[in-house]
Amino acid sequence: MSDRMPPDAAASVPSGTTPGARPAALPYLTVLKHRPDFIRASRALRQAAPGLMLQARERGPDEPAKGIRVGFTCTRKVGNAVARNRAKRRLREIARMTLPMLGRPGWDYVLVGRVDVTARRPFDALRDDLVQALRRIHAR
Repeated sequence: MSDRMPPDAAASVPSGTTPGARPAALPYLTVLKHRPDFIRASRALRQAAPGLMLQARERGPDEPAKGIRVGFTCTRKVGNAVARNRAKRRLREIARMTLPMLGRPGWDYVLVGRVDVTARRPFDALRDDLVQALRRIHAR
């Protein structure tokens, strides 16, 4: 098991596959990098969870991007650069594990780190927070 993998990640990988491998039928994740994409997501649906804030929006038919797009952000309130980067690494990992199964193609998601919580919350609890937030967003 790799040192960079969460402790329980090896248990969640189906037998006969390598950690990090994705089934071929899952949608492709693209990372949001441009400010206007983050702003559009921030004006759409929001769902708070103990470890993160999820912002989500369905893209319009005039937007050419395909698949699921995801962005990550942490303000300076989260802490110094080390704390923000740790929080974003954790958000990236839970997004990689969760969004291919529960996210919807044609949607943009932004995961926002929370002060003193995202970097310290147990990994399983943080992943469950994202799962619950996605279910609530898509139940609307």
